[in-house]
Amino acid sequence: MESNKKYWKGLEELNQTPAFVEGSKSEFAEPIPVEDVLNEAGLSTKTPRRDFLKALGFGLGAVTLAACNRTPIHKAVPYVIKPEEVTPGVPNFYASSFNGQSVIVRTREGRPISLEANPNGIGLNQGTDASTSAAVLDLYDMSKLQNPQIGGRDVEWAKLDQAVVDALNKAQAAGKQITIVSNTINSPSSLAAIAALAAKYPATQHVQVDAVSYSGIIEANRASFGKAVVPTYHFDKAQVVVSVAADFLGTWVAGEEHTQDYIKNRDYKSLKGGKMSRHIQFESGLSMTGSNADVRIAIKPSEEGAVLISLYNAITGQSIAGGTNNAKAKTAITLAAKELLNSKGSSVVVAGSNDINVQALVNAINTALGAYGAIIDLDNFSKQHQGSDSAFQTFLTAAKAGQVGVAIFWNTNPVYDYFKAEDVSAAIKKIDYTVSFADRADETASELKAIATNSTFLESWGDASAKEGLFTIVQPTINPVFNTRQAEQSLINWAGLNKAIHDFVKENWEANILAGTGKTWKDVLQQGFVFKGSTTGSSYAANVDVNAAATAIANDAKRVAGGVELKVYESPNIRDGRWANNAYLQELPDPVSKVTWDNFAAINPADAEELGVKETGKVTVEANGYKVDLPVLLQPGQARGTVSVAIGYGRTKVGKAGNNVGVNAYPFASLVNGTIQFTSKATISKASGIYELAQTQTHHTIEGRNIIRETTFANYLKDPNSESGRFSDKHQTYDLWNKFEQPGHRWVMAIDLNACTGCGSCIVACSVENNVPVVGRDEVRRRREMHWLRIDRYYTLNTGEGKLTKEKEIAKAEGYDYEDVTVVYQPMLCQHCEHAPCETVCPVLATVHSSEGLNHMAYNRCFGTRYCANNCPYKVRRFNWFNYWNDSRFDNYLNNEFTQLVLNPDVTTRSRGVMEKCSMCIQRIQAGKLQAKVENRKVKDGDIKMACQSACSANAIIFGDANDPESEVSKALRNERVYYVLEEINVQPNIGYMTKVRNTFEA
Repeated sequence: MESNKKYWKGLEELNQTPAFVEGSKSEFAEPIPVEDVLNEAGLSTKTPRRDFLKALGFGLGAVTLAACNRTPIHKAVPYVIKPEEVTPGVPNFYASSFNGQSVIVRTREGRPISLEANPNGIGLNQGTDASTSAAVLDLYDMSKLQNPQIGGRDVEWAKLDQAVVDALNKAQAAGKQITIVSNTINSPSSLAAIAALAAKYPATQHVQVDAVSYSGIIEANRASFGKAVVPTYHFDKAQVVVSVAADFLGTWVAGEEHTQDYIKNRDYKSLKGGKMSRHIQFESGLSMTGSNADVRIAIKPSEEGAVLISLYNAITGQSIAGGTNNAKAKTAITLAAKELLNSKGSSVVVAGSNDINVQALVNAINTALGAYGAIIDLDNFSKQHQGSDSAFQTFLTAAKAGQVGVAIFWNTNPVYDYFKAEDVSAAIKKIDYTVSFADRADETASELKAIATNSTFLESWGDASAKEGLFTIVQPTINPVFNTRQAEQSLINWAGLNKAIHDFVKENWEANILAGTGKTWKDVLQQGFVFKGSTTGSSYAANVDVNAAATAIANDAKRVAGGVELKVYESPNIRDGRWANNAYLQELPDPVSKVTWDNFAAINPADAEELGVKETGKVTVEANGYKVDLPVLLQPGQARGTVSVAIGYGRTKVGKAGNNVGVNAYPFASLVNGTIQFTSKATISKASGIYELAQTQTHHTIEGRNIIRETTFANYLKDPNSESGRFSDKHQTYDLWNKFEQPGHRWVMAIDLNACTGCGSCIVACSVENNVPVVGRDEVRRRREMHWLRIDRYYTLNTGEGKLTKEKEIAKAEGYDYEDVTVVYQPMLCQHCEHAPCETVCPVLATVHSSEGLNHMAYNRCFGTRYCANNCPYKVRRFNWFNYWNDSRFDNYLNNEFTQLVLNPDVTTRSRGVMEKCSMCIQRIQAGKLQAKVENRKVKDGDIKMACQSACSANAIIFGDANDPESEVSKALRNERVYYVLEEINVQPNIGYMTKVRNTFEA
């Protein structure tokens, strides 16, 4: 045996052997001269090696060099002399901005791998929405174009620039319009680039149009106050909130910022002080906001305006015609009006309708409540939604008439998301030259003459101003991965400005934003934002002809009322469809339905029974001349006689993950009185065939277990231990385990059920941080999703006899319509039990307990017996049925080498046959401890934050050291509302939950 072994002192000796040298000649291509590589990189042989690495984007040298045609990808640039900014194994952080929120981008060896909120930011500085957490994946999307295109073929940038400039000159000479069609742009530098083009070509116009329009609010405020803006809403100052079909915790205006404010009056700190706001919701489909309401009334879309008229009458004492006849709604309106008036100055009414008259009536109501200046701020307004439906109509008319010479489409896709795509296509054909700033050949870009391929925000210089007085910076964290160029650079090039985009943005800031602030450009890059302060919100009185508005509302209700009423809504995950190719978002369960990878027709179970449709059935929905078959979802809480369908699906040219997922619901919309409306009269019928939706939760009850504990605020004030507190049964317990000694740290978590809205951002953040794979629709359908963290949703239904029971018990209640439902969300993850049942059954000690109270997994020991999963009472362990990261059979695009650059190198990817589950972000714990050691101090509370905790804008997840009595988690776990799930079986979990409290109406 020994005689067959060969040893070398080192690799140097090995690579000089004849066999190695001969083999290397056939394995590796001939080396490219260094001079050629340097010349292609715009450098010279005299360039210092450190600068050379910087210019190539150090950490992704292999990727950026691959963009050079002659350089094979295996010619990576080594760390011979490393850039001083980068230490292998240590992350770098950069301040940037996404959707106007100041964020921190974490990079590893030059690769952006995650985004979190800037804790020092203004506005939303705690948590992110799911799209923000998932946005880093789009950088590595192989569905994007890698070069500019003309006529569907790759071209050089110089050729495209010349073609566009020629077209611009021709249009200017012919006296035709040059139109930039975009979604809302609030970036000062982007607007400056548009202005630069307009200075060169005075015929330039800028039309903003949003797929989900807020024109109704803007135009109503223009008429009521002379201010055409979307206000900022301060829900932290509201003690009573009434919402009529506004999903303000989800998709309406600024959901995560609203959540951050809203929860301040409802979390454990507020309840401890004896205060809690009251929230009443009127809506047709069960939204995320409605599921969190204290009181929810199911109404039809045609009743939304009537409810507001009745509410106005109840508040003002007037008797405007057109009020609601819905008995349940009338009772709730009487009680709600009393609450609103009792909290005058700290109460608000919001509506989700895009109808100008509805929003005008809301303005009149809020004027009567004294909400302006206190809760509704028209001075420090939002700039996130500025699209104009009427302006886009004017553009289409001009284009069809042949008056538009050049049209530039920027971050907008009207061939997909406009309700009459054929009108847009017809208009495009009449335009002399069309170009898109899309990053892929999407539904609109593929119909245009050219695509000036845009870079992602992670590769760009820029900025945003999502709110008056607030400016956030966008700075690149990596060189452009492909041969792309950001849109602003293209505009200033076409405007004839010989200027790099960095210099353009910097000069614009120094001239127009930083002046008078005392801050420098370097300060901005470090801090990420500049806040010029907010003015004190003024008290406004709406100028509204209430009678005329009520008459118009009643007339529009006739358009929708009768038969079945359709409500088209925006999904909290996929939103308007622009992120449809993001696999993390496609696999994120819808907060209410728990459906992934699809949209559906949500109908009331009683309506489904009348139609003869069951789960896995399909229905045909027809409205506004558009007909489509959809899988049906039996949704408790859905108003009788209504159907809800989500937009954002049905993409056909977005990429591997998003193509042909669901159906397009935009054609159901219509243009009414100058604004886009998403409600209409419809017909619904049973369709042939079956379709099983991929749901991560199909049970809706707690099956007799004491998993969820809920109470009312009135009962809580009488007895803080009402329906909560520690397990009351003091029966004798017997332990098979010795008590663990934990002298150093003991890591635990508290979760406030009153704060959790069920949004799911924590799920995406966990997946990004811990390299949790996306498995695709079919695997989810087989119950094989891999999420380490899930959010369970449970329904409570009212039998009509005044008794609250669980769904399983009331299923026998004859004639019950399932409209009256309340919801509780419960984040569920590994409970890191002190007496962990999984640890005792693992035959190879793959799962063990640490001295700091954590349940660890040693992946290389695990060989997949799944005993631990069987023995876990919480069912939080996940088994890798396949090697999901490297198997192309699964419908996502995360299984190629390039996309895997998004992986966090601190966490290993798991292979087939291995069990995994929440590790409590052990890599973050170790990094925090190491940093404290380097600084020669103890770990402070707040030094270590879990990925899920960082993503939660509601601060529902609190993590820390239980051995520190002054830590936030220790204080939270001493709250009288704390209980432990299944504590009666004595597994001693380290995650405590706080009882759900609802501020319901008193009888």
